[in-house]
Parts: sequence; structure tokens; C-alpha cells
Amino acid sequence: MVWTLELASKIEDAPWPATKDELLDYAIRTGAPIEVIENLQEIEDEEEVYESMEDLWPDYPSKEDFFFNEEEY
Repeated sequence: MVWTLELASKIEDAPWPATKDELLDYAIRTGAPIEVIENLQEIEDEEEVYESMEDLWPDYPSKEDFFFNEEEY
């Protein structure tokens, strides 16, 4: 399973929390790239409920990672 920011952004607005099947359904309905669908199909636990993209990709950058401190400039 290989995630990139571009691929992760395709399901960022999914109805979290969600199961694997719900995420797959969302990805298909929204026309996500095949790579997203393949990544979701590789998830082993069918019944686990995922709270956010961070549950699927632990290194997913949060908004805080892109924080810009205006006071420094």
C-alpha cells in the first residue's frame, strides 16, 4: 500500500469514521483514481472502523505540519 498526498486527498472528505467497505464505496462513488481503490482493497481487517486518514497512513501530514507562523516574518 503506497499513499501520497494526492491519493490521500481523494478520500480525505470521506464520511469518517468508516469501515473498509464504506471507504471503498466512497472512493468508487467519487471517482477516485484506481490507485486509491487498490490501496483500500489491500486493507486486511474488514470490520475495523477507521477514524481518519491517519489510521490508514500513520505518516499522513496534519494541518499543523504546514503551519506558517506569520510572526516570524
